[in-house]
Order: sequence, then C-alpha cells, then structure tokens
Amino acid sequence: MKNTYLYIFCLSLLSLGSCELETEPLTQQTDINFYKTTEDAYSALVGCYDGLQVATGASGLGIPVISEVMSDDCFGGTGASDGYNYALVDEFDKSRSPSDIDLFNENWKSYYKALYRCNVFLMKMDQIDWKGDTALRNTYESETKFIRAYIYFEMIRLWGNIPLLTAPTTENVPQASPEDVYKLIAEDLVFAANNLPTAAYNSVPNGRITKWAAKSLLGRVYLYYTGYYGKTDLVGVVTKAQALAHLEDVISGSGHGLVDDFSTLWPAASVEKYAGESNKEFIFSIKYTYTSDYNGNTDGNHWLVLFGMREFSSYPYAHGWGVTVNSKLWNAYDANDTRRVATIIGIDEENIAFNKINSQREYTGYYNKKYCPMIDKDGKELPIVLGSQFWDISQFQDYVVLRYADVLLMAAELGSGSAQSYFDQVRQRAYKSNFTPLAVTQDNIMNERHLEFALEGVRYWDLLRQGIGKASSTIAETTTLLSGGVANTKTISAAKIQETKGLQQIPNTQITLSGNVLKQNAGW
Repeated sequence: MKNTYLYIFCLSLLSLGSCELETEPLTQQTDINFYKTTEDAYSALVGCYDGLQVATGASGLGIPVISEVMSDDCFGGTGASDGYNYALVDEFDKSRSPSDIDLFNENWKSYYKALYRCNVFLMKMDQIDWKGDTALRNTYESETKFIRAYIYFEMIRLWGNIPLLTAPTTENVPQASPEDVYKLIAEDLVFAANNLPTAAYNSVPNGRITKWAAKSLLGRVYLYYTGYYGKTDLVGVVTKAQALAHLEDVISGSGHGLVDDFSTLWPAASVEKYAGESNKEFIFSIKYTYTSDYNGNTDGNHWLVLFGMREFSSYPYAHGWGVTVNSKLWNAYDANDTRRVATIIGIDEENIAFNKINSQREYTGYYNKKYCPMIDKDGKELPIVLGSQFWDISQFQDYVVLRYADVLLMAAELGSGSAQSYFDQVRQRAYKSNFTPLAVTQDNIMNERHLEFALEGVRYWDLLRQGIGKASSTIAETTTLLSGGVANTKTISAAKIQETKGLQQIPNTQITLSGNVLKQNAGW
C-alpha cells in the first residue's frame, strides 16, 4: 500500500446534443471507462487507502497531535517565537490567536477528497466485472466502507456537526445530525465486520483492513457515541451486547495478542528490539513511508516531527517542533510501571543535555517517546539514512489506531465475564514481577487506559466520552511553564472547554464557500 498511488479526477462531460458519437475517451481514465475489471477495482481500493493516508498523515494539523494537545497530557508547546495556533487549540480559546480561523481547512478538504474516492468506488461496484468472485467484491467493499467510517469518525469527533455525503454531489449540503453520521459509521463497520474474511490477522498483508479491525473499531465507536451523547446503544444499529460480542470475537479468533515487552511497541523506546509494524498487538495502523517530497508525493507521516524535542537531537531521539508533555503524566505512573519510560522522554531522568530551552515554548522537561522522530548513532535523521531528501515530511512511523490491549480493556469495560482477566493481562505486562492485583472497576479501567494509551491520541476522547464536565475539570489547569526561558503562567479554562463542548472550529473558508449554510460550532 505504501508505494502505490492513484489519483481519480472527476471530468466534466460535454453535451453533444442529438449527435450519436462515441464519447468514451481512448487515452484517459474516467469513471465511464475505468471501473470495469478487478484490476481497476484494486487500483480504486488503493486510491481509497491513499486518501486515508494523506488525510491523516500529510494534511493540515495532525489529528494524533491535536488529540494530545487537547488532552491533559500535552501542552501546545512549539517554538518560543512561533504563532499561537497550538495554544488556541490547547486552551479552546480563539482569542489566543484570533487570525487563525482556518486551522483545520486542509484537514477538512483532504477528508472530503478521501470520502469522494470511497463514495465513487462504492457507487461503481455494480459496474465492475467481478467474474463471479463475490468474496473479492465483499472484501473490497468492506475495506472501502471501513475507510469511510474511520474518516467520518475522526471528523464527527473533531467537529461534531458536518455534512454527510454518501455519493458525489455539487449541492451545497448542510450539516447532518450526529445521529445520521454515526448511523452510517455503524452500518459501514457492521458490514465490514460481517463480510471481511474470517482468518487470522497475519494471513492478511500488513496494512490491509481485517475483520478484526472492523470489530475493534465498532467497540471504540460504541463507547464514544454512547458516552458523549448519553445513549444506550449505537443509533439502533449496535447494542452493548453486540459491541461486546464483536470484541470477544477479536480476543478469541483473531490471533492477536499482547507482545511481552511494552517498550518494543515503540521504535524510539526499544531501537534494536522494536517488534516491528506487523507485530501481533497492532490491529490496525495507518501506513506511512519515507518517500514524501514537495512534488506531490505525500505518503509520509508529516505530524510526527511535532512531538520531537525542540531543535535538539540526542540519540536515538531526533529534533522536532516541540509539543511538550505535561509533567503530571510522568507523575501519574507508579515507579514500578514499565510503561512510564517507554512512553515519555524525561530530559533530566535520561541525563539529556538539552540546551534549547530558550527556543522552546511551554517547556516541561518531557516529550513523547512513542511517537518521536529518530536519528542513527551518527546523528543522521532516519528518513535521510533511508534515502529521503526531506526529513521533516518523510517520517515513516505508522500510526497505530487500535491495539490488542485496547480490545481487552474495552471488553472489560463493557462487562465481559472475563473482565478481571483481561484487565490483569494489561497490568501484568506493565508491572512484570511487581504486579499486584487490582479490582476491575470503571474508574480503574479508565485510569489504566490513561496509562496504557498515553500519547497515542486516545486520552482526550476517553475523557470526552465520560462527559464534558469530567473532561473539562480534568484538563483545566493553571501552572507555570518556561517559554523562551522565561517563567509564564499557563491557564486552561474549564469554562472554555464546556463552551465549545470539546469540539474544534469549523474552517471559516468552508463556511464562507457554503454561503453560511454551514454553521460554526459554539465558542468559536
């Protein structure tokens, strides 16, 4: 998937009046002459994966970064002389950077471009000669619907109120109700869960969506929707019992499991012991590679550099733009919890001679180790070592969307009869010989999720699904941080988070282009 690209262009057709001429282009691919063979179908599917890769890795503000900045685990940070766009996001306060009214415009456009590809392909399914291979059609349709569901899930959590498109259109479409969007997400994921092959995860090429990914994402969507909106089921499509059953299927039939050493999940935490991109714990990852350039190849992980130490490298950690980790996260871990040093770079704790404090805004002494640009022992950035010309846009670490540990904890949260066992498995790996049992309660599960998935883009949404009151009171903080080497007061207001309902701004450009058919979210 990483090195295959497809660009589908919507071409206008000329009206030829009553002349009966052959209008099918002989040298161009269009939606008339393209979607015919299974080879065409595969290319279209690759185009959908590529749309997902670009939308999540190379467009606008990286959502994994933004998800952490909005949470209580990270500050906006960045450079001491940079603009205050990340502070705006961090503090849910447009007054921090009033000119930033289009922060997410590139995200918005790339999401809808990816959705266009998915919707066109789904419309053309009947036009393709599948040669009687129903299983192949169901697989391709399932993968495409999963991608569409995933994109909509990111969008609806971020903005709350978005246009729902299931077919290409030139109409000025208003925002749909969240229930309608979640209904499509649920239906797409149920289709994928029911129609993808039942086979062990490692029988499918790495990077391809599996039945187990669909079932796992259903669990996450169920928990978020029912939590944030205060519902008892997922828009009448998935009940609590069904969500749990999907997760139990992953546990019993997927072949996935926990790796023995938590640190080996993360390249910068393990270096030569890294378990690799296709290890048994990774259920679904978005794939990136190191060949991005400024000529249209956008297959790299562009957001990873935001988590790097500001303008400073220390093997194996490479320099970056300096989103900082809250010291409260370091202190949240027990000293015997092996996840702490695998999750967080501690400047003092690792005796790193960091000398760029004057260049760093909101310095804390802590950075993200799970997602961190890297250098080799000679101090050379890894994308450059591999042949890239652009280290900043060619980071290649995949984004792990779903891990097996998440499935265990979701199943425990949903009331599995094996809840205590699932909970214990996650904690036993973390504490090793220092493990002591802890009762499986809702509070303990949520705390364990915090420690297990910290800095992976999960925490903020876990807080938000517990209610805006819980989220705002947890994230709100007044503290003193060094910015440009000078102590400054940092305030995140619970009232601002509540005012926005935890949602971000809809791009002003999109509102203008819609003629104000699109409405801005509260607080923005």
